[in-house]
Amino acid sequence: MTKELRRLSILMLGMFLALFAATSWIQVVDADALARNPGNTRALYDSYQVQRGSIIVSGSAIATSVASNDVYSWQRVYTDADMWGHVTGWINPVLGSATGIEQSMNQALSGTAGSQFLARIERIISGQPPRGSNVVLTLDAAVQRAAFDALGDLQGGVIAIDPRTGRVLAMVSSPDFDTNLLASHDAPAVNAYYDGLVADPANPLFDRSIGGDLNPPGSTFKLVVASAALASGDYTPESTLPNPARYRLPQSSSVVFNASGGTCGPGAEVTIADALRISCNIPFAELAVELGDTAIREEAEKYGFNVPFELPLVSTPSSYPRALDDPQTALTGFGQGQVTATPLQMAMVSAGIANEGVVMNPHMVDRVIGPDLSVQQVFEDTEFGRALDEDLAAEMRAMMVANVSSGAASGARIDGVDVGGKTGTAENGAAQPYTLWFTGFAPADDPQVAVAVVVEDGGGQNQSGSGNTIAAPIAKKVMEAVLGR
Repeated sequence: MTKELRRLSILMLGMFLALFAATSWIQVVDADALARNPGNTRALYDSYQVQRGSIIVSGSAIATSVASNDVYSWQRVYTDADMWGHVTGWINPVLGSATGIEQSMNQALSGTAGSQFLARIERIISGQPPRGSNVVLTLDAAVQRAAFDALGDLQGGVIAIDPRTGRVLAMVSSPDFDTNLLASHDAPAVNAYYDGLVADPANPLFDRSIGGDLNPPGSTFKLVVASAALASGDYTPESTLPNPARYRLPQSSSVVFNASGGTCGPGAEVTIADALRISCNIPFAELAVELGDTAIREEAEKYGFNVPFELPLVSTPSSYPRALDDPQTALTGFGQGQVTATPLQMAMVSAGIANEGVVMNPHMVDRVIGPDLSVQQVFEDTEFGRALDEDLAAEMRAMMVANVSSGAASGARIDGVDVGGKTGTAENGAAQPYTLWFTGFAPADDPQVAVAVVVEDGGGQNQSGSGNTIAAPIAKKVMEAVLGR
């Protein structure tokens, strides 16, 4: 072999190795990122040509693909579409879009994930048609049904999680919509239905359990303020605060009242525990000012405020802003002002307290199973962080149990079970309906579920309804479903 021929051979070998490395990198390392790229029309096209995997809950498919007699080959079909719509979302070539689990787990469902590369090669070699993998969710069908039925036609959201693991057990938002109509291949019908949903002032496409237009959390946020007080080391549940019948906000002419219009029980002073149990605004406004906005924000962030979570559905961050002045800080003491939250976030507050002060990352996908029934991916439970020392979390749990057994959260009582909870009735303006809340956990001695409920538009009762009369009974039914009652 001449020197020139040897050089040419080496050059060609180098070019081949570079080409092999580049294609391997694209096929394996960059596969997931490319598949997620909205500009990758090939990935979108593949999603409609491949028999997508099923979305599975409690052993049954809630989303499947059936053969279609049109150009798209497969039609997506949803079971109990209204109940699961905000969870599954939809995928449709007519709209050219996907939402929910259909979008966030698209690579697995369509068989295009990097982890499925070898499986795709094997099916090509064996001559089998391409198929997507099944996605198994952590949700419980019975708990989902209980939440869906309990919320009914009320406008709001419900979420239930296992405080020990962060696994989502139920996720419901109302008003709902029919994903089968959004998955149809009838272009005029799909577009008409979608346009109607977008134009609906009730915003049915919002997932109120993890996002949408966020609401002030009302008195449920007193849990975070009480937690910050205990964590500071300067307060205990028996620490006392002044107990006036009216409180003028610092540097302001605005006056705050308790819901009762009077003092927080008898006496010139009231303990933190009693103020939480009776759910009084003035003591917590005073406590918030004493703590300062930085301490409250830092405690809120330990529970997950100001952070989006990927479940893999992406939540809207609940907000506790920086640099609040004293009047605004006082308002946040009872969940008003500039603080906003999702049900997911308030469930995480209860879950962290229930789980001995440790907050788990919420997640709703358990595993991915291939067409050959092999487990291709498992999603592990992970910690978000510690919000409160174990002994202080125990004090918070005791106060929350008192709220339900003899306080303002009595609507969540379950016979024979110690339930911990906190209600909230948030104001939205002088003439606007209240936003009604409940968050809590059960059983107190071995928490298996943490739940949060938000009911918007006053639950249809304008300013007459309360978190205890409307939101708490919904949460009760969800907790009973988890406990098998």
